[in-house]
Amino acid sequence: MIEDLEQEVHERRKRTPNDTARPATVAAVVCPYTRGREERDGQAKLNEAVGLARAIDIDVRLAETAPLRRITPATLLGKGVVERLKEAVVELGIGLVIVDDRLTPVQQRNLEKAWQTKVIDRTGLILEIFGARARTHEGRLQVELAALDYQRGRLVRSWTHLERQRGGFGFLGGPGESQIEIDRRLIGERIVRIKRDLEGVQRTRAVNRVGRKKARLPTVALVGYTNAGKSTLFNRLSGASVMAKDLLFATLDPTMRSIKLPNGKGCVISDTVGFVSDLPTHLVAAFRATLEEVIEADLIVHVRDIAHPETAQQRADVEQVLKDLGALEEGGGKPLIEALNKIDALPAESLHTLQTRAASGAARALQYPVSALTGEGVDHLLEAIGEFLGRAGTAREISVPLSDGATIAWLYRHGEVRNRRDEGELALLTVALDTAAAAQFERRLAR
Repeated sequence: MIEDLEQEVHERRKRTPNDTARPATVAAVVCPYTRGREERDGQAKLNEAVGLARAIDIDVRLAETAPLRRITPATLLGKGVVERLKEAVVELGIGLVIVDDRLTPVQQRNLEKAWQTKVIDRTGLILEIFGARARTHEGRLQVELAALDYQRGRLVRSWTHLERQRGGFGFLGGPGESQIEIDRRLIGERIVRIKRDLEGVQRTRAVNRVGRKKARLPTVALVGYTNAGKSTLFNRLSGASVMAKDLLFATLDPTMRSIKLPNGKGCVISDTVGFVSDLPTHLVAAFRATLEEVIEADLIVHVRDIAHPETAQQRADVEQVLKDLGALEEGGGKPLIEALNKIDALPAESLHTLQTRAASGAARALQYPVSALTGEGVDHLLEAIGEFLGRAGTAREISVPLSDGATIAWLYRHGEVRNRRDEGELALLTVALDTAAAAQFERRLAR
C-alpha cells in the first residue's frame, strides 16, 4: 500500500512547478550562521556540511556561509541571500540546495518556490546518508521509521494534490477524507508496523545480551563523532574488516566481535553509528534499538579525533547524545574512558603535550592517546579496558579448601583474584566478581 502511495507521489511531483531538468546530484550547500551566537566556527560547519553531501556522491558546485542578522520566518535566510542564490542556482545548473540548518515545512516550501529547485535541510541530508548506508534489515527499518516520521509533518509542502477530498464509503455521502488525511493515515500505519518489527529486534538483542551475561562476556561500546576513526580502531582491536574510510557516516549498521584482553579475560566490543552535531532527536529515537548496545554496555570508549580543530566541541556533541540516551546520567551512568585517536596526525610538540596531560592530573587513567592507523598506544588502551572491566565487581574474601582445586581454578577464571594467602588447609582469596559471576558462584556453593 505504501509503495502505491510513493508511486503516486513520484508521478505528481514530476508535474509540480518545482520540478526542473537540473540533476539533483548537482548541489549548493548553504550554512546559515549567526555571528557571536555560535559555539562552532562558521567555516568548520560549512566544511562538515560539504563533507556530509559528498558522502553520498553529491557534486557540490557552490558552498558558502550565510551570516544572519536575524531569522526571517518565511525563508530563514534574508531576502538578499535568497535573491543572490537564485541567480547562482540558474547559472550553475544546480538541482538541489542543502541548507545546513533545520527548516520548517513552510520555509522549505518558500525556498523551493523562490529557487525553483529542490531544497532539503540538515535533517533531510542526514536521512539521505543513512538511507544510502543502511545494509541490514534492522538498519533499513530504522532509517525508514525516521524518514516517515520526518515526512509526516511535511506532506503539505511536497504534494500539490493533498487538498483534494474523496467521498465517503458505501452509500454514505459527505466530504470524506482529504488526501492529506489519507496519506498521513497510511504513513501512520506504516510507522506502527515498523515499530512493531523493531520491537522484535529489541527482544532479539535482549536475548543475546542475556546469553552474553550468562557466558560472563562484558560489553565495550565504541562511540564517537562521525569520522573519528571508530571503525578503524574496531578493526585494530578485533581483527575485523569493517569498512573504514575517511568519510562521514562510512558505516551505519552496528558490528560486534569478541576479543581477548591482555589479562586473559574476554569481552565483546561493539562498533556503533557515529554521532554528529545537531543530530535530530527523532533520529536518535529511531536508532534506539541499535544504541541500546551503548546503554547496556559495561564500559563506553569515546573515540575522539584529537587532531581535529574542533575536537572539544565534537566531544560535547557526543556527550549530549549520550545524555539523551541516558548513558551518562548522574549517579547511574556507565564508566567512560576516552581514546584520543589520530595522534599520528599531530605535530611532535602537540603529541608530547597530549601524552604528558593524559598521564597525569584529572585525565590520568581516563584518556589514552592512540593511533588506530599505526597501532601506537592500542596495547595500553586494551590493558586499561581490562582494568576497568575488572573493577566492575566488588572484592570479597573467600575461603576455599586447598583440596578443592576446581573451585580455586573457577575463581581465577571468572573473577579477578587480587590477593591470596594459604593458611593450613585453606586458601584465602580476595576476589572481585561481577554481578553475574557472584550469582553463579552462589549457585556453585549451594550445589
